[in-house]
Amino acid sequence: MNLLVGQIGHLSVILAFAAALVAAYSYFQASRGRALGEEDASWLRLGRGAFFVHGAAIVSVIVCLFNIIHAHRYEYYYAWSHSSNHLPVQYMISCFWEGQEGSFLLWIFWQVVLGFCIMKFNRKWEAPVMAVFSGVQLFLVSMIIGVVIGGVRIGSSPFILLREFLTDLPVWKMNPNFVPKDGTGLNALLQNYWMVIHPPTLFLGFALTLVPFAFAIAALWKKELTAWVKPALPWTLIGGGVLGVGVVMGAYWAYETLNFGGYWNWDPVENAVYIPWLVLVASLHGLVLWQKRRTGLRTAFALVIATFVLILYATFLTRSGVLGNASVHSFTDLGLSGQLFIYLAAFTVLAVALLVWRWKEIPISAKELNAYNPELWVFVGATVLCLGAFQVLFTTSIPVYNSFMGLLGIKTNVALPADQIAHYSKLQLWMGVGVALLSGIAQIMWWQRNTKETLINSLTAPTLLALLGTALVVLLVRYNGLTISPAYVVLTLAGLFGVLANFGTIFTLLRRGVRLSGGAVAHLGIALMLLGVLASSGYSSIISRNVSGLLYSREFTEDLNRDNVLLWRNETAPMHGYQLTYTGQYFEVPGVPGYVDKQFLYRTDDDYKAVARAPITVDSKVYYKTGDTVNILPENTYYRINYKDQKSGEQFTLYPRAQVNEEMGGLLASPAIKKFWGHDIYTHISSVLDPRKEKPWSEAKQSVLSVGDTIFLNDYFAVFRAVEAAHETAGLNLQKGDLALQADMIVYGEKRQYHVHPVFVVRNRMVGSLPDEAEDLGVRITFDAVDPAKGKFTFGVSTTQKDYVILKAMEKPFINLLWSGTLLMALGFGLSVRQRGGKGVLADTSAEAEAPAEASGQAVRPQPVG
Repeated sequence: MNLLVGQIGHLSVILAFAAALVAAYSYFQASRGRALGEEDASWLRLGRGAFFVHGAAIVSVIVCLFNIIHAHRYEYYYAWSHSSNHLPVQYMISCFWEGQEGSFLLWIFWQVVLGFCIMKFNRKWEAPVMAVFSGVQLFLVSMIIGVVIGGVRIGSSPFILLREFLTDLPVWKMNPNFVPKDGTGLNALLQNYWMVIHPPTLFLGFALTLVPFAFAIAALWKKELTAWVKPALPWTLIGGGVLGVGVVMGAYWAYETLNFGGYWNWDPVENAVYIPWLVLVASLHGLVLWQKRRTGLRTAFALVIATFVLILYATFLTRSGVLGNASVHSFTDLGLSGQLFIYLAAFTVLAVALLVWRWKEIPISAKELNAYNPELWVFVGATVLCLGAFQVLFTTSIPVYNSFMGLLGIKTNVALPADQIAHYSKLQLWMGVGVALLSGIAQIMWWQRNTKETLINSLTAPTLLALLGTALVVLLVRYNGLTISPAYVVLTLAGLFGVLANFGTIFTLLRRGVRLSGGAVAHLGIALMLLGVLASSGYSSIISRNVSGLLYSREFTEDLNRDNVLLWRNETAPMHGYQLTYTGQYFEVPGVPGYVDKQFLYRTDDDYKAVARAPITVDSKVYYKTGDTVNILPENTYYRINYKDQKSGEQFTLYPRAQVNEEMGGLLASPAIKKFWGHDIYTHISSVLDPRKEKPWSEAKQSVLSVGDTIFLNDYFAVFRAVEAAHETAGLNLQKGDLALQADMIVYGEKRQYHVHPVFVVRNRMVGSLPDEAEDLGVRITFDAVDPAKGKFTFGVSTTQKDYVILKAMEKPFINLLWSGTLLMALGFGLSVRQRGGKGVLADTSAEAEAPAEASGQAVRPQPVG
């Protein structure tokens, strides 16, 4: 047992906590009673030094935690419960933040990085802002400190020993230093490259929401009620872009990993991230509104504070265990619910109290708004976003309400909606309509003087084109025998209007020689995303309908029997314009491109090792020779499905994967996707023969044959061609003096021939056999005996269920609009960050000042020059 690395890690956590406490107090004292930028130098130096120590301690914790994972130190509970000996390095990185403690540590690390950025780029605001930063770090580090004071446990340490966590196991009484040889491994659905990049992006987005919040609290504290907007705005733009990309990353991960056929399931954990992003986007508009038009400052304060509070609330939702029965992927409760609630309450009370205290002092605009003022539409857009966020927040919080009432001794039976997707989508659809329309209108109004005449002239072209495009869409939908609801007609119209209006704005600006508007690009992306959601979700069609007239199994659900196609191995079956052929099972072999046919591998007692039964080659390159030991990743079995278009003859191959995992409810299936420009073919396995169970073979029927004889095998027959010495037979490990004979038999199936090579072995005067099988046919042949005097050979023939897969396939039209819209949205945020960052936001009279780059669809125009 290596206890040193855990001790260093735990001491580093304690040091990080103490340093954050010193930094928070020092920065507070440096700024206390002094004007902004006139901090006490000695306290400021102490605060900086303490935060640097805090950062170094956090890096030390990270190094220690990754060490116990990478070095397979299973004496520690965190390493044992999240990793295993056979995980590739990238998934060991994923193990780091799979657990609660590691994800908290990732969040803390990003805030350390952002704290150093504040110290470098926002020196004037350093003391009050870093006081808030350090205070937040103090609370976050307390979540992983893992100490007991006065019988009260504070935090959960990632360095707890396995024997301290599982104290009831009798093995500790026999051997206190027992260390397991392997860990439990990483959840199968998390063994994906998105697990490596999605959580860091999402937690960076979480951390970035702290920056505008810290500026807002510092402004309220120091009574700098307007100056904070300029330095906070670029950080808010970055946060909106990163968090938005993080949300869509999770959607794409679900799309290509989960088999429910979509990218968003309105799971409470998904909602917990979506809600603060909507409010963050609304707050961004409030900040730009004040920066450009000197109005809406109170709105900006309230929404910036609400964003960070909602991030804390999301943390409470996902980590307190309150969603345990409502979400499929929330964290389990580590007994930190009370601590999380204190964390949430402390910053909520502090922020709201400061805001109320300074509310009357926050400047307001005396300007009256009318329909020709872009500022009015900013408030409308912010209201639309906040209403959408409130609907999701209210429903998602039902389990919290029930738990709270239960603590008060009041039993409630408020239940989540039976059909949550329909419940959320009803209002969110109309929010999307508002976003698309406002995004187009705002961009048009932003770049011109607005009168009744100019506004009508500017809106006429995109409106007429959008109406024409919508009519064409409706005709095409009905021509293809589909229906379109009035709500979808309105959303299509709004989305097309948003695309055309924002594209027109971009074209006009480029024609005038004005730099590209990040706001228009982001709004164009949002409109495309809405159209992509409408097309791919509203008109996703199942193309694997069961037209055979057969009931696959009475144990299957009606949907499974109706919406899936049965594929026997190496037999072609029709499916909605395609010919499908299931050609076998494959494994992932590290170092070998693609996948390796399972028939080329002889499995050993070690699940992660096999012996090559034939050369393993890819593009004429030999990776393993016959008899070589091959490292494999056996968790997932890949099923090779060949598609052939019946009209064009075009062919492609997909490898949907499945894993039989009883602990997670049976069959875990992940889809394979073929992408076309106008649609995706989305394929996943619904049912297979359990690859981990022994096949129920029939009792062997023996036959005595001579070379050249024919044997009948139920519906098939085989020809015994020859017997030869087996020199390199996988799995036999032949020794000197051993005798091994290999039979060469050809089994004639319905459509092809199969070579089967059973082996007869004599070792130490004992005989044995190594059977071989034609998996497609469900036939196994054993080489049981040899009569050299008569030239006779005895074979045993057993049969079992033929190999098959039951497969579901869907066609998702125009889903690329969603993903391309996401890229445009991110590009728009990036352009705005470049244009507003560094030198800060341009002056109000600049003709090239640009619209807010985010997703709600409003903007504030600069004061026209002239």
